[in-house]
Amino acid sequence: MTASAPFDASYPIGRFARQDHYTEAQRADHVARIGAQPLRLAAALEGLDDGDLAAPYRPGGWSVGQLVHHMADSHVNAFIRVKLGLTEHEPIIKPYDQDAWAHLADATTLPPQVSVTLFTATHQRLHAVLTSMTPEQFARRILHPENGHMTLDQVVAMYAWHGDHHVAHLANYLAHFRGR
Repeated sequence: MTASAPFDASYPIGRFARQDHYTEAQRADHVARIGAQPLRLAAALEGLDDGDLAAPYRPGGWSVGQLVHHMADSHVNAFIRVKLGLTEHEPIIKPYDQDAWAHLADATTLPPQVSVTLFTATHQRLHAVLTSMTPEQFARRILHPENGHMTLDQVVAMYAWHGDHHVAHLANYLAHFRGR
């Protein structure tokens, strides 16, 4: 987002733009961002009270708490997708209804810290897998019924963006929507 671009509460860092290929430097950046996301998520939640956790993170959005649970749900799926992509030939990935998941009891009643812990553990394991992968492994493909064929490079880039996207939502909640 440039300084002159209008504020977009839905996409505070812009929409994900999938590329056909990524350089080694881009790949290293994606892996590093994924590795850093648990600390960034925990830092974004510091000082939030129960009222904040129950408030929408943006107009029309889930609660802050639901957003945190969504991040864990989504990144657990990322971990599984990467492992499937490494161990099966072009596996078909199962999509899920993220809105329905965000309204289940775990996402509406449990403290978000439960999902911060899950997110952190998942990222430790995901990061260990990603840092061991070869360029040939990053070129392996999965088939997502909604997004088509994707290389693991593209999957990793998408989840690097996804985590950053939602951490930015939390920062924007604090800056623009807290207390409204």
